[in-house]
Amino acid sequence: MALEFWQKYGKTPFETMLKVLPKGYTNTFLSKSLEVNHDAVLEVEILNFKMTNPVRVLCYAPKFECQLELIIFHAKPYHRSQFKPSTKLIVSGKVQKYGIAFSLLQPKILKTAGSIVLNFGGGRECSFREFAESVALEPLKEFYPNILPSLLESLYKIYHPDLDFFKNFNANGGYFGQYLEAIKFMEIYEYMRLLRYKKRYFRALKQLNGGVEEWIKSLPFTLTQGQKEAIKDIQDSLKGEFATRRVIVGDVGCGKTMVILASVLIAYPSKSVLMAPTSVLAKQLFSEAEKFLPKMLKVGLLTQGSKINVQDCDFLIGTHALLHQDLSSRALVMIDEQHRFGTAQRSKLEKMFNTQSQRAHILQFSATPIPRTQAMIASNFVDFSFIQDAPFKKEIITQIIHQEDFKDLLAHINKEIEKGHQIIIVYPLVEESEVLNYTALKDGELFWKRQFKAVYSTHGRDKNKESVLEEFREKGSILLATTLIEVGISLPNLSTIVIVGAERLGLATLHQLRGRVSRNGLKGYCFLFTKQKITERLEKFAKTQNGFEIAQLDLEYRNSGDLLSGINQSGKQFHWIDLSQDEKIIKMAKEALNHAPLPASF
Repeated sequence: MALEFWQKYGKTPFETMLKVLPKGYTNTFLSKSLEVNHDAVLEVEILNFKMTNPVRVLCYAPKFECQLELIIFHAKPYHRSQFKPSTKLIVSGKVQKYGIAFSLLQPKILKTAGSIVLNFGGGRECSFREFAESVALEPLKEFYPNILPSLLESLYKIYHPDLDFFKNFNANGGYFGQYLEAIKFMEIYEYMRLLRYKKRYFRALKQLNGGVEEWIKSLPFTLTQGQKEAIKDIQDSLKGEFATRRVIVGDVGCGKTMVILASVLIAYPSKSVLMAPTSVLAKQLFSEAEKFLPKMLKVGLLTQGSKINVQDCDFLIGTHALLHQDLSSRALVMIDEQHRFGTAQRSKLEKMFNTQSQRAHILQFSATPIPRTQAMIASNFVDFSFIQDAPFKKEIITQIIHQEDFKDLLAHINKEIEKGHQIIIVYPLVEESEVLNYTALKDGELFWKRQFKAVYSTHGRDKNKESVLEEFREKGSILLATTLIEVGISLPNLSTIVIVGAERLGLATLHQLRGRVSRNGLKGYCFLFTKQKITERLEKFAKTQNGFEIAQLDLEYRNSGDLLSGINQSGKQFHWIDLSQDEKIIKMAKEALNHAPLPASF
């Protein structure tokens, strides 16, 4: 069979090639000249072996009609038997010249000449070479009719190199140009293929096709184009016979709450449920649902300690408390701020709505935009909708400040408080640290409470943090916090956020924090306080408010990690592909995977 050559090592040629890529190459073509400081391959006859330190072996090179020395450092006893006088050998080594005499340093004995030998390393050198010899172009083209022949030809050349390939490989310190691109293509194509086959299909508990158009017309405002498109995607998904798994990704303040409520109506009269990461967020969503959903729908709120009859609710909103309820009849399950939940929590929630052959529709919402490249890859596992516009045009001035700007910052804060606006100051840590040269929240609290009234303070370990946030929303002027306020809570009067030690945070986190201000069109201010003098990364951040552009920028400054919460991956995933630089290759691989029939063995 033409395609058997890979089956010893993997299921597909690409899977095998990724395991059996040569680590280097040895040139065994006989040299046409002797160039100092370059490697040479020579036929020689041994004349004399001198057991000195280093060992010197005198030999004759008939092609060049000259004598030369082979110099061996740290020689072993077996070298004497290898370099016996009158023996004819093929040797390679680095050429040196002393006066008119040539020498070859640390010579290696080659078994044959006239080829480029592939080096694999490890204990499977022979079997890997056997595989490499079996790599043939026609079977590759037969298996991958959807892939550009030039890519396959480059991969073939990696296993059947010529002298030019060898020279360029050495000159570039490894794979280069079209060959490196072919390897990157192969890696990401194989990854996306495997990811696609992790995507499982279940029949839906119910096909959902409730009317939503009249409700949209009745709203006291017009939905954005992004909201309308996301709702249309959800309608198309929910009416299908297979359970959907869709992620709705929007920028900060994109209005995803209205998309959640539209989804509830599409599901109605079937019941739906939404899990939020905090009771503050759950209450906020409950309030919006009661305000905008038709009164015929019964909306319920379940948080820790609350007592309601969950079975009576058409739309149930809750926190982790939902995990302890019998909700198996719900046809639509939604998870808000899905990345705030652990994989085990999301998995437990989803399994509550599974039978042996059926599953509820699952919608996951995230206000954390992801880079284009990551979305391209992850879309092989889940369906995506993107909301890239916002109901309100945000006007947020972002400014990098240093210690000398503190007086001006105080003046700004006083002015905003006089206007009835609120301020958040985000500290990098709760208590003083010897490692971090920034004021801690506990120390800062003393200063701000001396200078201003209605100052509130909370952090991640504070058991009362949710009640503090709610009270601040109603009564506060200044909130001192850690990054726990990164996502979610609506503070309509918040005009200013100050982020202390801003250089320590990823750009995506900074964008989430900045997104707390100017929620309803209020003019906003974001101050990035840093003790660093070189702030290129923060300067780039300050110039854009587009979350998707910032996500791409963030990717350039850090390793790719978890492609999407819900796919069990962590750390740097790829050996060859660079998600921040190789968008073109990823796009090519995705198109090849999408637009061509896959072989039956897939």
